[in-house]
Amino acid sequence: MKGISDWSEVWALLIPLAILCLKKKQPAFNKPVVIYLWTALAINVTIDAIWKLKTILPHPYNTNNYLYNIHSIIRVLLFSSFFIKLNQQFLSKTKRIAPYIFLGFVLINFSFYQNFFDYGQLSSRLLSFEAVIMMFYCMQYYLFKITDDEEPGKKQPDFWIVTGLGIYYTVNFFIFCYTMNSQYACTILP
Repeated sequence: MKGISDWSEVWALLIPLAILCLKKKQPAFNKPVVIYLWTALAINVTIDAIWKLKTILPHPYNTNNYLYNIHSIIRVLLFSSFFIKLNQQFLSKTKRIAPYIFLGFVLINFSFYQNFFDYGQLSSRLLSFEAVIMMFYCMQYYLFKITDDEEPGKKQPDFWIVTGLGIYYTVNFFIFCYTMNSQYACTILP
């Protein structure tokens, strides 16, 4: 049982990939989500392989923390693309600017405050800011649906993707903010 849970970052991605593979024709706006799932699978296999081989690999190469940073950046960029491709005319300029704000934050954070290749700690700042950006996207999606008098349908794939993202980031925001990196306090909240 421990072996199964050790690889949960990998096998958990197989569920949405299986669902996507069952549907041969995907809407155009789903392309960034499909790319993300395959990319995340490759990154998570590498993360877990490094973790399992930690005792065999030389010291500078037996950390996988930088892969979590890469994963976070890719996740924000691809899901930003997903939300932009939904073509909702609500806060459209803000949605297009958000990935650049995120990349600016990443550049400043890892240039002055944290080490991108930090051996021992995950970047709670990066993960927290990612959560803020993604919760903004999810919130604007639902606000658009409300103001457009369009009821989100249970059969719409975008509804389920956004709902899953919203739940994930809402639950994990405080975990990202406080428990991943006790040395640095979350700088997003006062």
